[in-house]
Amino acid sequence: MNAPFSGRRVLVVEDEMIVAWLLQDMLADLGCVVVGPAASINEALVMIDAEAFDVAVLDVNLNGKMSYPIADVLASRGVPFLFSTGYDKDRLLEAYRIFPVLQKPFHRSELGNTLAQLLAPKEPTRESVIAGLEIRGETAAVGGARSAEPT
Repeated sequence: MNAPFSGRRVLVVEDEMIVAWLLQDMLADLGCVVVGPAASINEALVMIDAEAFDVAVLDVNLNGKMSYPIADVLASRGVPFLFSTGYDKDRLLEAYRIFPVLQKPFHRSELGNTLAQLLAPKEPTRESVIAGLEIRGETAAVGGARSAEPT
């Protein structure tokens, strides 16, 4: 069987174990390797530092605490993630509404489509190219030509 996300590692952050098990089954059917699940903010933050993964699925409400601190760490590291919630997207803080949200209950196909979008190769932006050049000690001239910094 050739699963669409074969070998992709997915961090699962979900406090309801039955939901976590269902999510694990869906991810396994898609070919993913599940990391976790983490049931709390602290547990998730430890896993983020200790484990390698490609993408994360975050329950918004973890035992009455919002998972925003986890989202902040993932976003700062450039790790794609989606929110999974029983709430309407409008209940998220406005700053977090830019991230994909799956409304519980959701189907495996919805999860697969969202993961495909998150894991799709991104075209480099002008800003990311310039930042990469600056890291290597080069600069980008107007119009996109590169020149080495004088030494």
